[in-house]
Amino acid sequence: MGKPSLACDGDAMTDTILERCEDRGLRMTDQRRVIAGVLQDSDDHPDVEELYARASAQDPRISIATVYRTVKLFEEAGILEKHEFGDGRARYEDADRDHHDHLIDMHTGEVIEFVDPEIEALQVKIAQKLGYRLKGHRLELYGVPIKK
Repeated sequence: MGKPSLACDGDAMTDTILERCEDRGLRMTDQRRVIAGVLQDSDDHPDVEELYARASAQDPRISIATVYRTVKLFEEAGILEKHEFGDGRARYEDADRDHHDHLIDMHTGEVIEFVDPEIEALQVKIAQKLGYRLKGHRLELYGVPIKK
């Protein structure tokens, strides 16, 4: 029940971030290409500072301002999804990934992705009970580790 794919052509799950940028007609400078590649290779939810550190390691000419502008451009184009997990940092992930929910460790800030068919079905059932057809949702759980 995630957001509908905004990909122009083909299967969104096989397109890269760079391909989707080009499909949308975004002007892709060398620096934007590096940032797109860093985002594509990320398996976490990096914030702008983390993206800047990774991108500038590949191209020292990239400034933090360039990363901020590029992230905003990609978000407005529907390529990135912005998350705010209550820690004051906006974090980003590929908007065309398979649907998943998040559990945020309040001690470490770690973001754990999960999918639970029972939760998915319950959300649909609740929406129907209230007279709605569910078109999408975002679930974020916040917790602390259980001491064992």
